[in-house]
Amino acid sequence: MKAFDVAIIGSGPAGASAAFELSKNGITTVIIEKETLPRYKTCGGGLVHRGRNNIPFDISSVVEKEFYEVDTYFSNTNIKLTTKRDKPIISMIMRDAFDNLIVEKSKENGVTLLQNHKVTAITFGEIQTIHTTEGAIQAKFIIAGDGALSPIAKMAGWEESRTIIPALEYEIEVPLADFERLSKNVRFDIDAIPNGYGWCFPKKNHLSVGVCVLTKTNQKLDLKKYYAAYLKKTLGITEVVNEDAHGFVIPVSPRTDTFVQKNVFLIGDSAGFADPVLAEGISNAILSGVLAAQSIIEGKLDPVRSSELYHEKLENSILPEIKAGVILAKIFYEKRTLRNFVAKNYGTFLSNAMTDIFMGTRTYPKDYKKKIREKIKEAIF
Repeated sequence: MKAFDVAIIGSGPAGASAAFELSKNGITTVIIEKETLPRYKTCGGGLVHRGRNNIPFDISSVVEKEFYEVDTYFSNTNIKLTTKRDKPIISMIMRDAFDNLIVEKSKENGVTLLQNHKVTAITFGEIQTIHTTEGAIQAKFIIAGDGALSPIAKMAGWEESRTIIPALEYEIEVPLADFERLSKNVRFDIDAIPNGYGWCFPKKNHLSVGVCVLTKTNQKLDLKKYYAAYLKKTLGITEVVNEDAHGFVIPVSPRTDTFVQKNVFLIGDSAGFADPVLAEGISNAILSGVLAAQSIIEGKLDPVRSSELYHEKLENSILPEIKAGVILAKIFYEKRTLRNFVAKNYGTFLSNAMTDIFMGTRTYPKDYKKKIREKIKEAIF
Protein backbone atom coordinates (compact mmCIF):
# COMPACT_ATOMS: atom_id res chain seq x y z
CA MET A 1 0.00 0.00 0.00
CA LYS A 2 1.36 3.40 -1.00
CA ALA A 3 1.88 5.87 1.87
CA PHE A 4 2.29 9.66 1.81
CA ASP A 5 2.45 12.53 4.25
CA VAL A 6 -0.53 14.24 2.61
CA ALA A 7 -3.28 12.99 0.33
CA ILE A 8 -5.19 15.64 -1.60
CA ILE A 9 -8.61 14.65 -2.88
CA GLY A 10 -9.46 16.57 -6.04
CA SER A 11 -7.27 18.21 -8.66
CA GLY A 12 -8.99 21.62 -8.92
CA PRO A 13 -7.18 24.90 -8.24
CA ALA A 14 -7.49 24.45 -4.47
CA GLY A 15 -6.08 20.93 -4.33
CA ALA A 16 -3.47 21.42 -7.04
CA SER A 17 -2.22 24.64 -5.41
CA ALA A 18 -1.93 22.86 -2.06
CA ALA A 19 0.04 20.09 -3.76
CA PHE A 20 2.39 22.57 -5.42
CA GLU A 21 3.07 24.34 -2.10
CA LEU A 22 3.67 21.07 -0.23
CA SER A 23 5.93 19.67 -2.92
CA LYS A 24 8.19 22.74 -2.77
CA ASN A 25 8.91 21.84 0.84
CA GLY A 26 9.66 18.15 0.53
CA ILE A 27 6.32 16.87 1.88
CA THR A 28 5.40 13.62 0.15
CA THR A 29 2.08 14.32 -1.53
CA VAL A 30 -0.45 12.48 -3.67
CA ILE A 31 -3.38 13.93 -5.62
CA ILE A 32 -6.26 11.50 -5.87
CA GLU A 33 -8.54 12.31 -8.81
CA LYS A 34 -11.66 10.38 -9.79
CA GLU A 35 -11.40 11.35 -13.47
CA THR A 36 -8.71 11.49 -16.15
CA LEU A 37 -6.96 14.82 -16.66
CA PRO A 38 -7.49 17.14 -18.37
CA ARG A 39 -11.23 16.97 -17.62
CA TYR A 40 -14.00 19.49 -18.16
CA LYS A 41 -15.08 21.42 -15.08
CA THR A 42 -18.25 23.47 -14.89
CA CYS A 43 -17.22 27.05 -14.23
CA GLY A 44 -17.65 30.47 -15.79
CA GLY A 45 -13.88 30.49 -16.12
CA GLY A 46 -13.30 34.08 -15.04
CA LEU A 47 -10.04 34.26 -13.09
CA VAL A 48 -9.84 37.61 -11.31
CA HIS A 49 -6.49 39.36 -10.90
CA ARG A 50 -6.10 38.64 -7.17
CA GLY A 51 -6.27 34.92 -7.95
CA ARG A 52 -3.93 35.06 -10.90
CA ASN A 53 -1.49 37.16 -8.90
CA ASN A 54 -1.28 34.43 -6.23
CA ILE A 55 -0.16 31.76 -8.70
CA PRO A 56 3.63 31.42 -8.43
CA PHE A 57 4.22 30.62 -12.10
CA ASP A 58 3.19 31.87 -15.52
CA ILE A 59 -0.24 30.71 -16.70
CA SER A 60 -0.39 32.66 -19.97
CA SER A 61 -0.38 29.40 -21.96
CA VAL A 62 -3.91 28.60 -20.70
CA VAL A 63 -5.38 32.12 -20.75
CA GLU A 64 -7.84 32.47 -23.63
CA LYS A 65 -8.51 36.20 -23.29
CA GLU A 66 -7.69 39.06 -20.95
CA PHE A 67 -10.05 41.88 -20.12
CA TYR A 68 -8.97 45.24 -18.77
CA GLU A 69 -12.54 46.56 -18.78
CA VAL A 70 -15.72 45.22 -17.17
CA ASP A 71 -19.31 46.37 -17.70
CA THR A 72 -22.00 45.99 -15.04
CA TYR A 73 -25.64 46.60 -15.94
CA PHE A 74 -28.59 46.82 -13.58
CA SER A 75 -31.70 45.30 -15.15
CA ASN A 76 -34.79 47.48 -15.58
CA THR A 77 -32.75 50.65 -15.02
CA ASN A 78 -30.52 52.83 -17.16
CA ILE A 79 -27.58 52.25 -14.83
CA LYS A 80 -24.40 50.96 -16.43
CA LEU A 81 -21.07 50.95 -14.63
CA THR A 82 -17.73 50.44 -16.37
CA THR A 83 -14.35 50.00 -14.76
CA LYS A 84 -10.93 49.92 -16.40
CA ARG A 85 -7.51 48.91 -15.13
CA ASP A 86 -4.01 48.75 -16.60
CA LYS A 87 -3.77 45.08 -15.60
CA PRO A 88 -6.29 42.42 -16.61
CA ILE A 89 -9.28 42.49 -14.26
CA ILE A 90 -10.46 39.11 -15.46
CA SER A 91 -8.53 36.46 -17.39
CA MET A 92 -10.62 33.90 -19.24
CA ILE A 93 -9.64 30.27 -18.80
CA MET A 94 -11.08 26.85 -19.49
CA ARG A 95 -10.82 24.84 -16.32
CA ASP A 96 -9.63 21.63 -17.95
CA ALA A 97 -6.44 23.29 -19.22
CA PHE A 98 -6.01 25.57 -16.18
CA ASP A 99 -6.39 22.86 -13.54
CA ASN A 100 -4.17 20.48 -15.47
CA LEU A 101 -1.40 23.10 -15.71
CA ILE A 102 -1.20 23.46 -11.92
CA VAL A 103 -1.21 19.68 -11.51
CA GLU A 104 1.60 19.32 -14.04
CA LYS A 105 3.66 21.95 -12.22
CA SER A 106 3.11 19.99 -9.00
CA LYS A 107 4.19 16.75 -10.65
CA GLU A 108 7.42 18.45 -11.71
CA ASN A 109 8.12 18.92 -8.00
CA GLY A 110 7.52 15.24 -7.25
CA VAL A 111 3.79 15.06 -6.51
CA THR A 112 2.16 11.74 -7.37
CA LEU A 113 -1.07 11.88 -9.38
CA LEU A 114 -3.50 8.97 -9.18
CA GLN A 115 -6.20 9.28 -11.81
CA ASN A 116 -9.43 7.30 -12.10
CA HIS A 117 -9.33 6.73 -8.34
CA LYS A 118 -12.73 7.43 -6.83
CA VAL A 119 -12.69 7.54 -3.03
CA THR A 120 -15.25 5.10 -1.60
CA ALA A 121 -14.45 5.22 2.12
CA ILE A 122 -11.88 6.41 4.64
CA THR A 123 -10.64 4.56 7.70
CA PHE A 124 -9.64 7.27 10.18
CA GLY A 125 -6.88 6.93 12.74
CA GLU A 126 -3.38 8.19 13.43
CA ILE A 127 -2.79 7.29 9.79
CA GLN A 128 -5.74 7.62 7.38
CA THR A 129 -6.47 4.80 4.96
CA ILE A 130 -8.21 6.09 1.87
CA HIS A 131 -10.10 3.37 0.04
CA THR A 132 -10.55 3.96 -3.69
CA THR A 133 -11.90 2.05 -6.65
CA GLU A 134 -8.29 1.24 -7.60
CA GLY A 135 -6.97 0.31 -4.16
CA ALA A 136 -6.04 1.89 -0.83
CA ILE A 137 -3.67 4.74 -0.06
CA GLN A 138 -2.39 5.83 3.35
CA ALA A 139 -1.63 9.36 4.49
CA LYS A 140 -1.23 11.23 7.74
CA PHE A 141 -3.20 14.22 6.46
CA ILE A 142 -6.05 14.58 3.99
CA ILE A 143 -6.80 17.83 2.20
CA ALA A 144 -10.32 17.85 0.78
CA GLY A 145 -10.45 19.84 -2.42
CA ASP A 146 -13.37 17.85 -3.81
CA GLY A 147 -15.73 20.73 -4.51
CA ALA A 148 -19.12 21.94 -3.41
CA LEU A 149 -20.65 18.51 -2.80
CA SER A 150 -17.53 17.26 -0.96
CA PRO A 151 -18.09 13.57 -0.26
CA ILE A 152 -14.89 13.66 1.82
CA ALA A 153 -16.39 16.21 4.25
CA LYS A 154 -19.40 13.94 4.68
CA MET A 155 -17.18 10.92 5.29
CA ALA A 156 -15.27 12.89 7.94
CA GLY A 157 -18.50 13.76 9.77
CA TRP A 158 -19.27 17.36 8.78
CA GLU A 159 -22.90 18.42 8.85
CA GLU A 160 -24.00 20.92 6.20
CA SER A 161 -23.83 24.54 7.39
CA ARG A 162 -22.90 26.41 4.22
CA THR A 163 -25.31 28.47 2.13
CA ILE A 164 -25.39 26.80 -1.28
CA ILE A 165 -26.78 28.63 -4.30
CA PRO A 166 -27.76 27.30 -7.74
CA ALA A 167 -26.22 28.35 -11.04
CA LEU A 168 -26.69 27.45 -14.67
CA GLU A 169 -23.88 27.87 -17.19
CA TYR A 170 -23.84 27.33 -20.94
CA GLU A 171 -20.81 27.18 -23.20
CA ILE A 172 -22.31 28.45 -26.46
CA GLU A 173 -21.23 29.06 -30.02
CA VAL A 174 -23.15 31.87 -31.70
CA PRO A 175 -23.17 33.44 -35.17
CA LEU A 176 -20.04 35.45 -35.95
CA ALA A 177 -21.83 38.82 -35.80
CA ASP A 178 -23.12 38.08 -32.28
CA PHE A 179 -19.73 36.80 -31.14
CA GLU A 180 -17.94 39.91 -32.40
CA ARG A 181 -20.54 42.13 -30.75
CA LEU A 182 -20.35 40.39 -27.38
CA SER A 183 -16.68 39.42 -27.23
CA LYS A 184 -15.26 42.89 -26.62
CA ASN A 185 -16.05 43.13 -22.88
CA VAL A 186 -16.97 41.06 -19.88
CA ARG A 187 -20.44 41.92 -18.68
CA PHE A 188 -22.54 41.28 -15.57
CA ASP A 189 -26.29 41.93 -15.54
CA ILE A 190 -27.51 42.40 -11.99
CA ASP A 191 -31.14 41.27 -11.44
CA ALA A 192 -31.23 39.26 -14.67
CA ILE A 193 -32.59 36.70 -12.21
CA PRO A 194 -34.11 37.55 -8.80
CA ASN A 195 -31.44 37.90 -6.10
CA GLY A 196 -28.72 37.24 -8.60
CA TYR A 197 -27.17 38.12 -11.92
CA GLY A 198 -26.41 36.95 -15.43
CA TRP A 199 -22.97 36.93 -16.99
CA CYS A 200 -21.43 36.85 -20.44
CA PHE A 201 -17.76 35.81 -20.53
CA PRO A 202 -16.12 35.76 -23.97
CA LYS A 203 -13.68 32.92 -24.51
CA LYS A 204 -11.39 32.27 -27.49
CA ASN A 205 -14.13 31.28 -29.92
CA HIS A 206 -17.29 30.92 -27.85
CA LEU A 207 -19.19 32.53 -24.97
CA SER A 208 -19.73 31.34 -21.43
CA VAL A 209 -23.18 32.59 -20.45
CA GLY A 210 -25.13 31.87 -17.31
CA VAL A 211 -27.30 32.94 -14.41
CA CYS A 212 -26.95 32.39 -10.67
CA VAL A 213 -28.88 33.20 -7.50
CA LEU A 214 -26.75 34.65 -4.70
CA THR A 215 -29.18 34.80 -1.77
CA LYS A 216 -32.16 32.66 -0.83
CA THR A 217 -35.56 33.58 -2.21
CA ASN A 218 -39.07 32.60 -1.14
CA GLN A 219 -39.90 31.48 -4.65
CA LYS A 220 -38.71 28.49 -6.61
CA LEU A 221 -36.87 29.84 -9.63
CA ASP A 222 -36.74 28.22 -13.05
CA LEU A 223 -33.14 28.97 -13.97
CA LYS A 224 -33.62 27.75 -17.55
CA LYS A 225 -36.45 30.24 -18.07
CA TYR A 226 -34.39 33.15 -16.77
CA TYR A 227 -31.38 32.03 -18.79
CA ALA A 228 -33.44 31.89 -21.99
CA ALA A 229 -34.81 35.37 -21.32
CA TYR A 230 -31.34 36.70 -20.54
CA LEU A 231 -29.95 35.23 -23.73
CA LYS A 232 -32.67 36.65 -25.98
CA LYS A 233 -33.88 39.86 -24.35
CA THR A 234 -30.69 41.13 -22.75
CA LEU A 235 -27.87 39.79 -24.93
CA GLY A 236 -29.88 39.81 -28.14
CA ILE A 237 -28.91 36.26 -29.10
CA THR A 238 -31.67 34.62 -31.15
CA GLU A 239 -29.63 31.82 -32.68
CA VAL A 240 -27.29 29.39 -30.97
CA VAL A 241 -25.04 27.32 -33.23
CA ASN A 242 -24.00 24.92 -30.50
CA GLU A 243 -24.43 24.76 -26.75
CA ASP A 244 -23.36 22.70 -23.78
CA ALA A 245 -25.41 23.19 -20.61
CA HIS A 246 -24.16 22.67 -17.06
CA GLY A 247 -26.03 23.10 -13.80
CA PHE A 248 -24.04 23.39 -10.62
CA VAL A 249 -24.09 24.74 -7.08
CA ILE A 250 -21.77 27.19 -5.31
CA PRO A 251 -21.30 27.52 -1.53
CA VAL A 252 -21.31 31.26 -0.75
CA SER A 253 -20.87 31.13 3.00
CA PRO A 254 -18.28 29.23 5.03
CA ARG A 255 -18.92 26.31 7.35
CA THR A 256 -19.84 27.46 10.82
CA ASP A 257 -18.08 24.86 12.97
CA THR A 258 -14.54 23.95 11.95
CA PHE A 259 -12.38 23.45 8.89
CA VAL A 260 -10.29 20.59 10.28
CA GLN A 261 -11.32 17.35 11.95
CA LYS A 262 -9.93 13.82 11.90
CA ASN A 263 -6.83 15.24 10.18
CA VAL A 264 -8.98 16.33 7.23
CA PHE A 265 -8.47 19.93 6.05
CA LEU A 266 -11.26 21.54 4.02
CA ILE A 267 -10.30 23.98 1.27
CA GLY A 268 -12.06 25.80 -1.57
CA ASP A 269 -15.73 25.03 -2.12
CA SER A 270 -15.69 22.14 0.32
CA ALA A 271 -15.09 24.75 3.03
CA GLY A 272 -17.44 27.37 1.52
CA PHE A 273 -14.86 29.95 0.49
CA ALA A 274 -16.40 31.40 -2.71
CA ASP A 275 -16.92 35.16 -2.75
CA PRO A 276 -20.49 35.80 -1.51
CA VAL A 277 -21.18 38.85 -3.70
CA LEU A 278 -20.31 37.43 -7.12
CA ALA A 279 -19.73 33.72 -6.30
CA GLU A 280 -16.17 33.89 -7.66
CA GLY A 281 -14.40 30.91 -6.17
CA ILE A 282 -11.07 30.33 -7.88
CA SER A 283 -9.02 32.98 -6.05
CA ASN A 284 -9.99 31.85 -2.54
CA ALA A 285 -9.68 28.22 -3.62
CA ILE A 286 -6.05 28.83 -4.54
CA LEU A 287 -5.39 30.82 -1.38
CA SER A 288 -7.01 28.28 0.96
CA GLY A 289 -5.06 25.44 -0.64
CA VAL A 290 -1.81 27.31 -0.06
CA LEU A 291 -2.79 28.18 3.54
CA ALA A 292 -3.62 24.54 4.35
CA ALA A 293 -0.30 23.41 2.90
CA GLN A 294 1.65 26.10 4.75
CA SER A 295 -0.05 25.13 8.02
CA ILE A 296 1.00 21.51 7.65
CA ILE A 297 4.55 22.56 6.73
CA GLU A 298 4.89 25.08 9.55
CA GLY A 299 3.23 22.66 11.97
CA LYS A 300 5.97 20.14 11.12
CA LEU A 301 3.33 17.47 10.38
CA ASP A 302 1.93 17.75 13.90
CA PRO A 303 -1.89 17.39 13.60
CA VAL A 304 -2.84 19.66 16.50
CA ARG A 305 -0.44 22.47 15.65
CA SER A 306 -1.22 22.25 11.92
CA SER A 307 -4.95 22.56 12.62
CA GLU A 308 -4.38 25.56 14.90
CA LEU A 309 -2.24 27.26 12.29
CA TYR A 310 -4.81 26.72 9.53
CA HIS A 311 -7.61 28.24 11.57
CA GLU A 312 -5.38 31.16 12.55
CA LYS A 313 -4.45 31.80 8.94
CA LEU A 314 -8.08 31.66 7.83
CA GLU A 315 -9.11 34.11 10.56
CA ASN A 316 -6.41 36.49 9.40
CA SER A 317 -7.30 36.35 5.72
CA ILE A 318 -10.27 34.63 4.09
CA LEU A 319 -12.89 34.43 6.83
CA PRO A 320 -13.32 38.14 7.74
CA GLU A 321 -13.59 38.93 4.05
CA ILE A 322 -16.26 36.31 3.40
CA LYS A 323 -18.27 37.13 6.52
CA ALA A 324 -18.45 40.78 5.47
CA GLY A 325 -19.31 39.69 1.95
CA VAL A 326 -22.22 37.54 3.13
CA ILE A 327 -23.90 40.57 4.75
CA LEU A 328 -23.12 42.86 1.83
CA ALA A 329 -24.56 40.32 -0.62
CA LYS A 330 -27.88 40.38 1.23
CA ILE A 331 -27.97 44.16 1.02
CA PHE A 332 -26.87 44.20 -2.61
CA TYR A 333 -29.38 41.65 -3.90
CA GLU A 334 -32.29 42.01 -1.48
CA LYS A 335 -32.34 45.80 -0.92
CA ARG A 336 -32.58 46.74 -4.59
CA THR A 337 -33.99 50.24 -4.05
CA LEU A 338 -31.13 51.16 -1.72
CA ARG A 339 -28.56 49.48 -3.95
CA ASN A 340 -29.80 51.23 -7.10
CA PHE A 341 -29.82 54.55 -5.27
CA VAL A 342 -26.17 54.07 -4.32
CA ALA A 343 -25.30 52.79 -7.81
CA LYS A 344 -26.97 55.76 -9.50
CA ASN A 345 -25.43 58.40 -7.25
CA TYR A 346 -22.11 56.73 -6.46
CA GLY A 347 -21.68 54.28 -9.32
CA THR A 348 -18.05 55.14 -9.96
CA PHE A 349 -17.15 54.59 -6.31
CA LEU A 350 -19.16 51.34 -6.15
CA SER A 351 -17.75 49.80 -9.32
CA ASN A 352 -14.18 50.87 -8.55
CA ALA A 353 -14.42 49.47 -5.01
CA MET A 354 -15.67 46.12 -6.29
CA THR A 355 -12.99 46.03 -8.98
CA ASP A 356 -10.31 46.86 -6.40
CA ILE A 357 -11.46 43.84 -4.38
CA PHE A 358 -10.97 41.57 -7.37
CA MET A 359 -7.65 43.20 -8.15
CA GLY A 360 -6.57 42.36 -4.60
CA THR A 361 -5.95 45.97 -3.54
CA ARG A 362 -9.02 46.35 -1.31
CA THR A 363 -11.10 44.19 1.04
CA TYR A 364 -14.81 44.28 1.80
CA PRO A 365 -15.54 47.05 4.35
CA LYS A 366 -16.17 45.78 7.86
CA ASP A 367 -18.01 49.01 8.77
CA TYR A 368 -20.37 48.75 5.78
CA LYS A 369 -23.41 50.16 7.64
CA LYS A 370 -21.54 53.33 8.54
CA LYS A 371 -20.32 53.79 4.97
CA ILE A 372 -23.81 53.32 3.52
CA ARG A 373 -25.28 55.86 5.97
CA GLU A 374 -22.55 58.32 5.05
CA LYS A 375 -23.21 57.96 1.34
CA ILE A 376 -26.97 58.40 1.79
CA LYS A 377 -26.43 61.47 3.99
CA GLU A 378 -24.10 62.97 1.39
CA ALA A 379 -26.67 62.42 -1.36
CA ILE A 380 -29.54 63.92 0.66
CA PHE A 381 -27.73 66.91 2.11
